Order: sequence, then structure tokens, then C-alpha cells
Amino acid sequence: MDMFDQSMNNILMISLHGYVSAEPELGKPDTGGQVVYVLELAKRFSRLGRRVDLVTRRFEDQPEYDEINENLHVWRIPFGGSEFIRKEDMHDHIGDFVTNLLSAIRSRNIRYDVIYSHYWDAGWAGQKIAEELEVLHVHTPHSLGWWKQKTMGTDLSEEEMEATYRFKERIRKEFLVYQMCDHVIATTEPQAELLKQEYDLLNARMTIVPPGMDESRFSPIRQAEIKDLQQQYDLRAHDVLTLGRMAHNKGYDLLIQALPTLFELVPEARLIAAVGGEDSAQDDAGVATLKQLADELGISERIVWRQFIEEKDLPDYYRAAAVFSMSSRYEPFGMVAIEAMSCGTPTVITVHGGLYELIDYGKHALYADPNRPLEYGTMLAIPMMYPDLGHQLSVEGARFARRNFGWTGIAKQILSIFNAATQQSAGEILKP
Repeated sequence: MDMFDQSMNNILMISLHGYVSAEPELGKPDTGGQVVYVLELAKRFSRLGRRVDLVTRRFEDQPEYDEINENLHVWRIPFGGSEFIRKEDMHDHIGDFVTNLLSAIRSRNIRYDVIYSHYWDAGWAGQKIAEELEVLHVHTPHSLGWWKQKTMGTDLSEEEMEATYRFKERIRKEFLVYQMCDHVIATTEPQAELLKQEYDLLNARMTIVPPGMDESRFSPIRQAEIKDLQQQYDLRAHDVLTLGRMAHNKGYDLLIQALPTLFELVPEARLIAAVGGEDSAQDDAGVATLKQLADELGISERIVWRQFIEEKDLPDYYRAAAVFSMSSRYEPFGMVAIEAMSCGTPTVITVHGGLYELIDYGKHALYADPNRPLEYGTMLAIPMMYPDLGHQLSVEGARFARRNFGWTGIAKQILSIFNAATQQSAGEILKP
């Protein structure tokens, strides 16, 4: 019988920040890859017969519950008022969340077998709740305060940085969560190394499980159909696609600096840049800076800006592009790259993150350092300059992505970790 088939029937998942819902509004503040990760895992747990409450913050005019299916509900607990709160500002409100959720759990007489928390804010809350309920607590960091502080790059002074991001407080709380919880699930090998080096985490308390992707949505299609998609979305045969929220770490400026090399090698190439969310003044300001950089380089006419791609169109955009680019300064994993690869799009990723450690260079994808424009621009050009290689990257990249990162397989791995952590915890309690 499968290891994950014996227990963990009632799971409490906690993800506090952003807009978490049955149909998440991706692109809104603090609402992106982590929300997708948490929802997809919750859905697969429920498909595997587990009862899951995905708990988040209730604010604005959101309902208390979303019923996703018979086994899965999004449950919103009010705290911190009715307005949106940035994830960096959650410190002052987590105590109220803990109190309100524990009160609701006990008044409803709900029993959970495991608490599975995501990001430091939910981890801090989840640890306190797990200690009070005397249940297992497993945590996924998603990103690390130490890493972000060291690599984000900013013109702010140290005092302004701390006032804006509160890194010292975040890192202190992260450390306590990682030390006190029953198990940490890291998403990449570099993240696991940082957890050991900077947070003193024991190997025995950690397992690496990569994120998953929805293999039913992200899949390749025939070349003949790709031409129809290019016509539908006004894309061309040599277009490079990049997409994501507007953030310094995403390295869009580095990508733009690499474009002159790409255009020299592939004169027909363009960049399709779907950068930013919907109705965000901050994103608009960031894109304006990128456009200014393109003007200075004399390449503005070769860039097509598309602010936001709706979820329903995302797989087809991946399929219609000749190459997908992920040029991040740092990237804990890079789910967009896995989605693009799964759609059969030749992909160039960053060396500053976890994914490049897993791929076979030249077979599954290409990678380069986006801080070296000549190098990165050349990698973008290669799949178009050598179509046979591009075709191999398309086929082998899709096989790699779908076999290794489908959500059901990831969910089974995590259920097995819950069980193993339960047995380890029980053994500790029984020791004299």
C-alpha cells in the first residue's frame, strides 16, 4: 500500500497574503506563482481523497468561503481590517489571525492531521497554531528573506530598506519557523543550501520537492496549429516571449540589454513583453523605465508591450512564441519556464536560481547569465538559428517538464513527507 495512503486525511493549508480564491485574480498585488502553487496542490490533495481547508485572509468584500469541491474549501479569516495589506506588513497582524483562526477551529470542533503553511507570514502563524493544537506543522518558504535582501538590488539606503521590507524581523521569524516546525519542504537545491547555511536547518528536517504545473493545460501542439495561433495573437515566427509581474529581480532590464545581440544574430526577431499586472500604477512606472531603456538602445520598435495575458490565453501565448525567456537576477524556481517548456517552447533560463541545476543543457533548455548581455542574447538566438536544435529543445523540454513537474505526482510526494514527518515526530515524543 502507498505510504501516503494511510493518514493525513484532514489538511489545513495556510497562505495569508494576496488574493486567494477558487479563481484567483493573478496579477493583483502579491498574487502570482505562490497562489497557483498552493491552489494546485490543494486541488490534487482533494482529488487524492483528502479533506482540505485552505485558509487565507478575509478583506475587502470577499466571502467567508469558496467551495472548490466537496473536499476543498477556501476559508477566509478576517484580521487587520478590511483593506489590502502588503506581505511585508503582515508582522503586526499575525497574532490576531492566530487568535481568530484558533477560535473558529475550536468553536466548530474541527480536527486536522497536519498544518501546511506557505511563506514566512503563514509559517509564523502556522507554528503557533500547530503548537496549540498539538499537530504536525510542515512549511514551504517559497522565498527566503536572507536571499532577497542580498540580491534584490535597490537605490534605497539601509534604513529605507528596513523600513520598507523589514528584513531583520522577517529573517528572525523565518529562522524560528524553520527551527521549530516539523519539516521544511524546499523547492530547489540552492534554496535548500541557503536554508542550511543561513538558517542552520538540519538535513533531516528538510526535503526538496519542486513545484508542479497543470499538465492538462500546458501541453505542446502540432507545428501547423502554431501558425494559426501566431495569426490569432499577432505573433511572428521569430518572436521571443517574456512575461511576469513587474519586479527588479525579474531582470527585464537585463533582457532588454541583451536584445541588440539577439537582433544582430536574428534580424527578424522581436520581443513580446507581457510585463506587469492589471491596473497597477507601480507596474506602469516600472514598464515606463524599461521603455526608456529600450529608447536609449534604439530598439523600441522591436519590442511589443502587452501588459497582461489572461490565464485562459497563457498556454497559447507560450505555444505561439519561438523562444521563451526567463532572465531573472534571482529566481527560487521559475514556474513560468516550466509552463513554457511543457508547451513545447524552446526556453532560455537564468543561472541564478534552482531550475538550471535540474535541466540537461542543450537537451531540455538553454541557460545563461543575464548579467552578461552578449551571452544571454546569443542563447536567445540559438534555437532560431539552428531549427533542428530548437525542435529538440521543444520535444525534450516538454517531456522533461511534464514528467517531472505534474501536480498529482508532486502532491503524492508531499503526502509521503507528511507521513514520514509524523512518524519522526512520534518517535521523538516517545523517547525518554
